[in-house]
Amino acid sequence: MGRFCHARAVQFPAAFRMEPIHARFAGLLGLALLTAAAIAFASCSALQRTVVAPPAIEGATFTGNASCAECHTNYSRAFPSSPHARVHRDGSTRGDTGCESCHGPGSKHIAAGGGRGKLIVNPGKDPQACYNCHLQTHAEFQLPQHHPVPEGRMNCVQCHDPHGRDILKPAGFGLGMARLNETCAECHREQAKPQVYEHRALWEGCTTCHNPHGSVHAKLLIQRDLNLCLKCHAQATGANPGMLIIGKIPHDQFVKQGACWSAGCHSAVHGSSVSPRLHY
Repeated sequence: MGRFCHARAVQFPAAFRMEPIHARFAGLLGLALLTAAAIAFASCSALQRTVVAPPAIEGATFTGNASCAECHTNYSRAFPSSPHARVHRDGSTRGDTGCESCHGPGSKHIAAGGGRGKLIVNPGKDPQACYNCHLQTHAEFQLPQHHPVPEGRMNCVQCHDPHGRDILKPAGFGLGMARLNETCAECHREQAKPQVYEHRALWEGCTTCHNPHGSVHAKLLIQRDLNLCLKCHAQATGANPGMLIIGKIPHDQFVKQGACWSAGCHSAVHGSSVSPRLHY
């Protein structure tokens, strides 16, 4: 069973001895190297190496992307532009076994004449193939509030196109459907519909306030109290001690009543057609 990787592993300097007077500098250098390595491993596109095994199919061997292209023409045409196309098995040409890194070795699938889900792994049915690399996302789905992917009521490909150039949009979204938040709007239509008075946070995307994979807070919020709003809505202190000014209006009494959206003030947080202050 081969391992899948992107590029060569990060090489660290060999161990060396330092005189006591230079020990502090050696420690700082080591910390800097570890920090750089952590940053390099932080994202899919920057990932240098994984040591996880691809999905296993008993008795099957790897055949390469070209054998997949004979039947899966639509996918293979777009796949070279996908970040997932850079994944490859140790000992193979980079990008040659990208399909099988997620679907498992395909020899038995080909010998059986193909068929949907026949002797092949379908990550659209089972997210475990995605979890193998996206470890942080897997952890977020274990949080108390999450989209129901672990329960099998949703799957990763409803929000992500694993074969296309933009994996943050579902498959089939052309340029005409590529507006911001369109992925979320497929299900959350009430929140994404046009409003006369928009909440400008939506201009930056739903993920400004929500973590779509999971959160410890209700409604997948990245923070549960008014600090979520104060990240964007700058505040200032008034003339009197304890006075809080937001938008030229004293808010020190309002903030004692709860969060901005739950204290009876700005309840139409996604936009309003009747009030510029986001009231219903």
